[in-house]
Amino acid sequence: METLFVEAEIDVDVKKIVEKALPRLGEKVGLLTTAQHLSKVDDMIKILEGDGKEVFLGENKKTKNKAEILGCEFSAAESIKEKVDSFLYVGTGRFHPLGIVLDGGKKVVVANPLGEVKEISDKDIEKIEKKRKGALAKFLVSKNIGVLVTTKPGQNRIKEALELKEKLDDKKVYVLLSSTLDFNELENFPFIDCYVNTMCYRIGLDDSIRVGKPIINIEDIRHQMG
Repeated sequence: METLFVEAEIDVDVKKIVEKALPRLGEKVGLLTTAQHLSKVDDMIKILEGDGKEVFLGENKKTKNKAEILGCEFSAAESIKEKVDSFLYVGTGRFHPLGIVLDGGKKVVVANPLGEVKEISDKDIEKIEKKRKGALAKFLVSKNIGVLVTTKPGQNRIKEALELKEKLDDKKVYVLLSSTLDFNELENFPFIDCYVNTMCYRIGLDDSIRVGKPIINIEDIRHQMG
């Protein structure tokens, strides 16, 4: 079955919210947004450059769009993080800016066109880092590991899951494949001590409480294993 992806735009004025964010930004700014606001990127650049900022746009490796953050895809930020001293994320929600700061380690200012300007705080980061360290500690001592893999196009990472299974020869590793993760179905695997997530990055950040077991993103294991 062919799938057609259609970008949906929001007709909202971003000028005021970007102007409000200016005092919080450094001199070298990485501009990031979602598909809903891509048509306004040129307007955002003019405002930033008008304030003397040097603006950097990274390319999303999947969509090839400049400045776009898509789902769990942060390549637009990854490609420019060494060039900037701060990121400006224009959009709604906390997931994207949290992913940006955890991946890049740089200050992230969130400009919500429907709300306010704020920064991802040290407290936000410390809370997530504490959870990640706890999940990693549990993973290291666990004997039965479940690896979560989706069959969705563009998100399927079965190759990485199988490579991880080969490396973990001191553990029993079960690769669990599904399209959309049903957390209730995980109750069928009570013997699993810890889950490794290769699906949406958000699952490893937010959803361990729904499972009752630690969930660690595969990227965090890579950092540990080298």
